[in-house]
Amino acid sequence: MRRTVRLLRAAGRHAVLIAVAAAMLFPVLWALITSFKPANDIYGTDPVPWPASLEHYRVALDDFPIARLLVNTFLMAAGVTLAQLAVGVLAAYALVRFHVPLRGWMMGALAVALVVPTQSLIVPHFLMLAELGWRNSYPGLVLPQLSGCALAVLLLHEHVKAIPPGLLGAAALEGATPWETLRFVVLPLLRPALGAVAVLVFISTWNEYLWPLLAAPARDHTTIQVGLQLFQNQEGPNPGPLLAAAMLSTLPVVVVYLLASRRVADAFLHSGLR
Repeated sequence: MRRTVRLLRAAGRHAVLIAVAAAMLFPVLWALITSFKPANDIYGTDPVPWPASLEHYRVALDDFPIARLLVNTFLMAAGVTLAQLAVGVLAAYALVRFHVPLRGWMMGALAVALVVPTQSLIVPHFLMLAELGWRNSYPGLVLPQLSGCALAVLLLHEHVKAIPPGLLGAAALEGATPWETLRFVVLPLLRPALGAVAVLVFISTWNEYLWPLLAAPARDHTTIQVGLQLFQNQEGPNPGPLLAAAMLSTLPVVVVYLLASRRVADAFLHSGLR
């Protein structure tokens, strides 16, 4: 009897999770299906695009600078990811390895920074950008987004803290400098965590809209999220090519996440373990 009750409860939980997942995936699936429909069938009631057409993808690739927008987005996301990893590793290692005054207050400030929306920093970031003349440039897209590195620092700090102190002490006894300890001992042990943090930062930066809209509004320097508005004309949006471009813009993120989804889950599951 108890086993039956447990099975029914597990089935109920899985049914709820499946329903929630289906509700979240339905808009994406509908957009994918519609992107393969011919232009005269987009607003039709038939859910199956038959015969399937690549017309919208051809228009998106030939008539709009999709390749340039994707390259700009990739360079921005990769630049922010590498910069946040560098800051996160150095900050986490310094907080664990050295005596830092007010370390507890610093960790508290990092935790508070997680709940501060980055949009609240738009005005000072934009003023700094205009003063430096970095509008429509890659440094202007990348560097201000380092203000959101609190999550990277906290996650990497927990993983560095989980490294046995005796291992770091043994490296010091062998004559290794702090930089050598970081390079040859800490970094190899942090590879799974670095991969997980890189995926999280890359995906969140790839989906950024507001900052690229302000920092790089020019057509040749903006990102794919902002560039999707190019598919609107005086008559209104062009839904077919717009959906095709939206599907193309999701491919890099999907590939990156599928390659490292296990590391993302592992980073959160083990970030608080000792």
